[in-house]
Amino acid sequence: MSEFKKHIKFDGRLLMIGFGSIGTGVIPLILRHIDMDPARISIIAADDDNAHIAENFGIAFEVNPLTRENFRQMLSTRLGPGDFCLNLSVDVSSLALIEYCHGVGALYLDTCIEPWPGGYTDPNLSVSDKSNYGLREMAHKLKSLPGRRPTACITHGANPGLVSHFVKQALLDLASDQEIVVKRPTSREEWAALAHRLDVKVIHIAERDTQMAAEPKELDEFVNTWSIDGFISEGCQPAELGWGTHEKHFPADGAHHSFGPQCSIYLNRPGAATRVRTWTPLEGPFLGYLITHGESISIADYLTHREAGSVTYRPTVHYAYHPCDAAILSLHEFAGKNFIQQSRQRLIVDEIISGIDELGVLMAGHTRGAYWYGSRLSIDEARELCPHNSATSLQVTAPVLAAMIWAMENPDRGVVDPDEIDFDRILEICMPYLGPVVGVYGDWTPLEDREKLFPEDLDKSDPWQFKNVIVR
Repeated sequence: MSEFKKHIKFDGRLLMIGFGSIGTGVIPLILRHIDMDPARISIIAADDDNAHIAENFGIAFEVNPLTRENFRQMLSTRLGPGDFCLNLSVDVSSLALIEYCHGVGALYLDTCIEPWPGGYTDPNLSVSDKSNYGLREMAHKLKSLPGRRPTACITHGANPGLVSHFVKQALLDLASDQEIVVKRPTSREEWAALAHRLDVKVIHIAERDTQMAAEPKELDEFVNTWSIDGFISEGCQPAELGWGTHEKHFPADGAHHSFGPQCSIYLNRPGAATRVRTWTPLEGPFLGYLITHGESISIADYLTHREAGSVTYRPTVHYAYHPCDAAILSLHEFAGKNFIQQSRQRLIVDEIISGIDELGVLMAGHTRGAYWYGSRLSIDEARELCPHNSATSLQVTAPVLAAMIWAMENPDRGVVDPDEIDFDRILEICMPYLGPVVGVYGDWTPLEDREKLFPEDLDKSDPWQFKNVIVR
């Protein structure tokens, strides 16, 4: 591994919680780019499905799921000052782990904010409280604690995570291509002012996964290219989106939150049952699922422009996800059973025979129409670049690695969103693992080829109204 650059030396211990597709995919990257002794790495997982991979790397592995009752005891001998907690689990409270890490002086990173089991279905909690907006607000309360706290990077995988850095690069591209001379932004106020000046009305996190296995999906089986439990969990949450100032028509089943920065709304239906129209350069127009994701909230919040305390600009931001075709069939079956999970799961990684994951940000509504900036990573490229990865997982594991390195370089920043991290540094580390990263302009809008079959209630004064995007 001597040909790979070691970005940083780390003398602390690393505890990984969870060892699914992202955990197994990030381990070789960590050992490749962080100078540390594998004997100082340990893994706690809920099952032994991937124990052999840890053993092959000489890493201590234990099956012992964390619970409300045991997590403090489990962590007490594994985390201390200067150590690192990498949380890649499902059904383990991110807030509990962050508070614990703050207390003992350990760094922290996760790819989404998770509650304890039942947190998404607790009848005593409102829909707003169970949303990603609500979970983020609870995490942000830790920002106000007195004193300097160890860095805790929240929601930093591919999306949320990497796409926030794609947004910043895309804004710079748009400014350059329109010959708008601006000082390179260094604060959230300056980034918001740039997005406002460019008049970016909409940001879709537009993703199309075309990876496939030779064996088709079977009846009563959920197939996916990344965590099935994670996908089902977020798919059952309410659909959420950052709500732009250009919007004229509030959704009939939409609702505002009664607390926090008011940068997003939610729909009273699950994301796994909500489709939206979007576009990527290779796929063209398609229908994606409006699955709730942290970036829909954090990007909208970060790019909110205020003057004299009043909001003058905010883009509409949401995920538009077309998973692999087997996962589409799985979601269709899952929804048809009133969101009762299938009895069997199949995570495909080694079984994938072809396909790419086209993941990027579609910046639209500005004078140039639409601009998509992102990664086109194939399964063949992913396998050449790093073992134990698919195209989907490598787009997550590379930014996990990058944010770990950033946290080690900046160890006392407290709780930070992806948007608050140095995007240049993250992209520098990630780029070798993302395949072709391109920016492509297009003239597609959600009104293209509409009303060919039946009349529709469209707002043709502004093609990018959410009213025109959502499938009713």
